[in-house]
Amino acid sequence: MNRLEATWLGRIHARGDDVRGKRILVACSGGGDSVALLLFLHAVRRSLKLELAVAHADHGLREAAVGDAAFVGELCRDLDLDLVESTLDVKYHAERTRQGIETAARELRWAWLRNEARSMGADLVATGHTLDDHTETVLMRLERGGGSGSLTPLPAMQEGRWSPLIEERREALRIYLLAKQIPWREDATNAEGFTPRNRWRALLPALRQEAPALDEHLWETHLQVAELQAFRDAQVQAWKGARFEPRPGSASVVLRGAWTELELRLVLEAAFRDLGWPREARSLRDLAAWMLPLLGLRSRKTKQRGGWRLTREGPDWHLDRNPARNSDQDLEPPSPTEGKETP
Repeated sequence: MNRLEATWLGRIHARGDDVRGKRILVACSGGGDSVALLLFLHAVRRSLKLELAVAHADHGLREAAVGDAAFVGELCRDLDLDLVESTLDVKYHAERTRQGIETAARELRWAWLRNEARSMGADLVATGHTLDDHTETVLMRLERGGGSGSLTPLPAMQEGRWSPLIEERREALRIYLLAKQIPWREDATNAEGFTPRNRWRALLPALRQEAPALDEHLWETHLQVAELQAFRDAQVQAWKGARFEPRPGSASVVLRGAWTELELRLVLEAAFRDLGWPREARSLRDLAAWMLPLLGLRSRKTKQRGGWRLTREGPDWHLDRNPARNSDQDLEPPSPTEGKETP
């Protein structure tokens, strides 16, 4: 085991990744990140008692993908690992679901990977996400107004995904491959600016020149925010059922008792997550500011603003959403007199 492998293995132990003795399906595109991931897991498989298999998907978008598949196949033969392959019709899926190519590719790929993992009894799908990916995703989500959740986008383990190299810089993975004299495939489209990630990736070298520890500091922030979110979520979960209740069947949120604005925003975010509603931070803040004075009234008159309707039923208030009218721009900050009883 070389120095980098020992360091990366140490991070797995330090995080407490629960992978010992697990069967792992390694997603490998043939690019530098996933090839380094595969070689690293192969090198430490006995230390962690891992059983490995490999998955490769051709998205049907590039002529060079045929060469990628051949490269991954040869690598798996050299490592004596089983390989599952598939060709995914990303263009058709994007047209059918009216999504961008990048989103459609990710959705289709993950559906296939999860299905393959279930079929072979794999416990986790391992991906080659790096610290660079984490930084890019933070910036993309902050730009979209994702709030504090933007800072914790790529934990090491999440919903059947394991990214053992998430704390490592992309450059370190290339150094690892060069030291082992193992080639990898370059996807030329990663340098094209047609996706938000590629555009952010092009801006980051200048940011890192000004702030060399940017990626590490964002990861430390990620850990701190994740701890605060866990504390918050435990409190909100304790309120669920007693003080608020999302009702998917009626597309509404039931609220009971008195609230502070912070409490209200936290339960709205949790309820909206359960209901599959948008949770843009500014919109939640505006919505809570509009609702708060109304929740203290005894009036049974229905209150409406934009695509939202607030109705009192007995001691409870019901918040309903009209998707046809609702958007992130539906709510403006309430006027100073809104929410006051009129004679």
